[in-house]
Amino acid sequence: QVQFVESGGGLAQPGGSLRLSCVASGFAFSAYAMAWYRQAPGKQREWVATITDDSTGIYPDSVKGRFTTTRADAKNTVYLQMNSLKPEDTAVYYCSNGVSDSWGQGTQVIVSA
Repeated sequence: QVQFVESGGGLAQPGGSLRLSCVASGFAFSAYAMAWYRQAPGKQREWVATITDDSTGIYPDSVKGRFTTTRADAKNTVYLQMNSLKPEDTAVYYCSNGVSDSWGQGTQVIVSA
């Protein structure tokens, strides 16, 4: 079945960086665009980034210029490099292929001094 396993979260200071990873399985990874989402406490899940099957990155204004998503199709893995982190980036981060109803456990990112 479709599975996503996110990792790489943790505590970062404002202005710092983190790199998240998501290993996917159960579908033809290289043929799918992949997306990152986040959910902060008490808030709805928010789209953070998309990478197309040809590795074009698409971002909302809230993270554009700070976050970069890449993929390694040979490893069924998508990455999210987060720079210039802000306290409002604090959330649980998830990846998805935009088709499956499955979600992983997410990885917690906390940005705090």
